[in-house]
Amino acid sequence: MKVNPLIYIDKPVTAFSLTDGYSLEVSARAVPILAANAAGIPRGSMVSVPWLPGESNDARLAAIRTIRELGFQPMPHLAARRIASRVELEAFIQRAVVEGGIERCFVIAGDPATPKGPFADSYSLIETGVFERAGIKVVGVGGHPDGHSIMSEADRWDVLERKYQAIVSRGMAPLIITQFAFDADLVLAWLGALRERGIAHPVRVGVPGPAGVAVLARYAALCGVSACASMWASYGLSLGRLLGTAGPDHFVDRLAAGLTAAHGDVQLHFFPFGGVAQSVEWIGRYRARKGTAP
Repeated sequence: MKVNPLIYIDKPVTAFSLTDGYSLEVSARAVPILAANAAGIPRGSMVSVPWLPGESNDARLAAIRTIRELGFQPMPHLAARRIASRVELEAFIQRAVVEGGIERCFVIAGDPATPKGPFADSYSLIETGVFERAGIKVVGVGGHPDGHSIMSEADRWDVLERKYQAIVSRGMAPLIITQFAFDADLVLAWLGALRERGIAHPVRVGVPGPAGVAVLARYAALCGVSACASMWASYGLSLGRLLGTAGPDHFVDRLAAGLTAAHGDVQLHFFPFGGVAQSVEWIGRYRARKGTAP
């Protein structure tokens, strides 16, 4: 693999350094728990707020304000098919900028098969011009190392390239955040393919926070992530432990061991399926252990 000088990193990646600058995904309803654990999270950390059904725009905006007040960088999700109109989109972004000081957003298509309004996919949100006019500097898009339920591999690459080119052409910076995965080797291969295509922008690799294995399996099924015996083995689990609790130790270890300069700017994005407090505690313990390792 050729090393792109734009993404060269001159320091070796370690399991400890890989957990520097991590980000978290926290729902609006879980923000009080985030606040209770804020002391254990580095100031300036990025906290994304998913667009969940049953949570109002007012609730999401309140969460964004609190995240900013806590000293973190809020990044709201925009689910295209759940937005009723361009007016709604513009109003939400404007309020989030004014009230929450946001500088970044994450765009997704959303789950509904039929759009609620004029936006069928995340690309259609980017093309409105709403983000750059509001002063947004970074637009996040999704990456799918483990595949996608309705898109072929070729289509996934085409869509990703089209989105990041549209973001760059509008004067903003793309950020790729991957769906969570359980197989670090699969993620490493996907990162290699991404860089081979000349996509040099930062990537945050989705990591499942510590949770019961049954909980992890349920989220995997909901999100279309493979969850089979071979996957559990890649994650460092055996079939005999499927009733226990699993943390991402093996996954992060393997990812750190496999990353090279050619993989570019890679950080971690935690999905705290077992709870925000559990994820923050795990990160602290993991860093303490790896920071003192010989």
